[in-house]
Amino acid sequence: MRGFVVERDSNSSLRAASLILVALSNACAEPDPCVTTAEVDRPSFCVQPQHSEQYYIEQSMLYFNTMDTAEDRDLGPNYSEWVARWEWPPWLKLTAFGREHLVAGDLLLRRFPSTIPERDCRAFDTNPFGRCRVTFYYEAHGGLGCPIYEEFTFNEAGEMTFIEAWSDLDGKRPMDPEKDLWAEHGEVHRMSTKLPGLGNSDGAIDLDSPAMAAAENADPEVHDFVERALNYYDRWLAELEASGGDAMWVIGCGWDDADRNP
Repeated sequence: MRGFVVERDSNSSLRAASLILVALSNACAEPDPCVTTAEVDRPSFCVQPQHSEQYYIEQSMLYFNTMDTAEDRDLGPNYSEWVARWEWPPWLKLTAFGREHLVAGDLLLRRFPSTIPERDCRAFDTNPFGRCRVTFYYEAHGGLGCPIYEEFTFNEAGEMTFIEAWSDLDGKRPMDPEKDLWAEHGEVHRMSTKLPGLGNSDGAIDLDSPAMAAAENADPEVHDFVERALNYYDRWLAELEASGGDAMWVIGCGWDDADRNP
């Protein structure tokens, strides 16, 4: 018998190989939590922006107005019922849990008059939709500036559900500003993306949900958040008493004794 040769279509072979590689890649890819997670437990970045960029910028600015003696401090942002504020050390971590506590805290801060003339607030397509770089100037600290980087997470209704703050200083930011000035890329160390529920339609955190229990077991920082939220006022007061007074400001604002006592 005469042999015969089957000529292979090289383009078809390449297409087949490509399809196999895509299938293998999809099989190995991490599951999308915005698809695989129950809606009530979704992370914050699953929320899609429902408002204009200007809206998120204005809401972020209103937050700082409540602490600025040069502004109308009675006009604040649209807080959700269970809005939380987390301020990374040397600040006091969970400094508000619930709209009532947050507003009360804003009133307490009026005992420490400040202005915030330097503000750069921007809107982003992914939660946190509002992100700001600001500098506080406190009367009690001789006009020294305190640089802060702060982020604001929102629900679909445009309510502010989570506030997260860092000192805007080397070693204290959640990102490397030389590579990622607004924390848009790579691994950013945030609490907001760790908490189940901030990505549901109303952005409500359920401290007793199975998803929160699983997150607690997997992440000691989430456990710390839940422990503080369950006993918010006592934990916050104990943290305040242990903060060392001006030492917290010196570290968090990047001052030293020479700055405070020239």
